Formats: sequence, structure tokens, C-alpha cells
Amino acid sequence: MNDSMLILVGSVFLLTHLGVSSTKVRDHIVDMIGEKVYLLIYSLVALVFLVYFIWIYLETPRYDYLWMPNPDLYWLAKLSMPLACVLLVGAFMVRNPSNVGEVLSDGDDVSKLVTGVVCITRHPIQWAIILWGIGHVTANGDIASIIFFSIFVLLSGAGSILLDFKKSKQLGESWRQYELLTSNVPFIALVKGRTSLRLEELYMPVALGLLLYGLMYYFHEMLTGSIIV
Repeated sequence: MNDSMLILVGSVFLLTHLGVSSTKVRDHIVDMIGEKVYLLIYSLVALVFLVYFIWIYLETPRYDYLWMPNPDLYWLAKLSMPLACVLLVGAFMVRNPSNVGEVLSDGDDVSKLVTGVVCITRHPIQWAIILWGIGHVTANGDIASIIFFSIFVLLSGAGSILLDFKKSKQLGESWRQYELLTSNVPFIALVKGRTSLRLEELYMPVALGLLLYGLMYYFHEMLTGSIIV
């Protein structure tokens, strides 16, 4: 395996997401086969490409470096990963209109949906992946790792923006009210005073997120051969 193969598979992996799910191609396919069948096929295809992409990365030699791994750079991963884990766990503890299949009705009080990690970002899963990717790009430095993790950063970053456009068209004014109370980039809505952080809503996400990080840290070297997590 080589870097070119990693780029090719990564590009196809991106295309299956951004080139289908976030465009009108999705609507045409759904019209033909239905929403449930589309989601099933799409999930299977995405899973196959994800597993193959990971396998290609693991099989690609890491001889070429843009910068050598440096313990002084590990701090970024060690700071970003706990937050990434909190966002990831917390994303499953709230109702979030940005999730697949979630809708807003005229009777919904949008302000009540801005709870937990949504106060930090309305796209917690995407930003968990972005933080994970940036931390590992910085810490590794080899070309294969830069390609691999950057694909996920690009996918989640572009995906969060495209998701905002798609939800705005689907949900209209209700989504725009939701956008006013939240932010895509973490902490921006808090800094601008558009929402406030309620600590009682974060106890469980923080506790379980840090537990997840602890488990990842403990098993990371065993599973990947690297201490960076």
C-alpha cells in the first residue's frame, strides 16, 4: 500500500458522503427507492468504505514525514481528545435537530432544545471528529497519517456546513431560530452571549466522556502501537 492508494480511497470515501448525502443526488435516490432503503444502503456502503479506508491506512508504511513526531506536540491531542469525547458522548444525550431524521414542528420551543453539549456546538459529533483529526495530524507528522486524519477533518468540517444549508431548507424558520441560539464552531454562541452553559446538564456528558477518554488512553497503545491519543 502507498500514499496514492490512501488518497484514492479517501477521496471515494469523501464522495460517498459529501457527493451524495449533501446534494440533490440524495433526493433523487430517495424518490426512487424510499428513505428507509436509501438509509440502509447508504449506511452499508459508508461502513464498507470506512473499514477499507482504515485498513489501507494501517497497511500503508510510514516512512515519509513532513515533521517528525515530537512529544512537545502531543499536548494538542491530549487537550483536544477529552473535549472530543465529551462532545461525542453528549451528542447522544440530547435531542438535536441537526441529527438525521430529526425534525422541528411549529409547536417546538427551540430554546428548550439548546441543552447540554448543544450549547457548545450544534454539531457535536462532527466537531468530536474534527478535534480528533487535528490532534492526531499534529502529533503524527507522517504523510499517511496527515492524509488519513485530514480526510476526516475535511469530511466533518464541510459536512457541518452543508448540513446547516440542508436543514435550513428542510426546517425553514424554526431552524434559523435554532441557529441564532447555537453555533457551528464550538463556544462561539457562548462567547457572543447567544446561549449560556448550564453545568447541571453537563455532569453526565463530562463524566462519561472522560471515562471514554480514559479507556481510549489505556488501550490505545495496545490496539494501535502508539501512545498518542
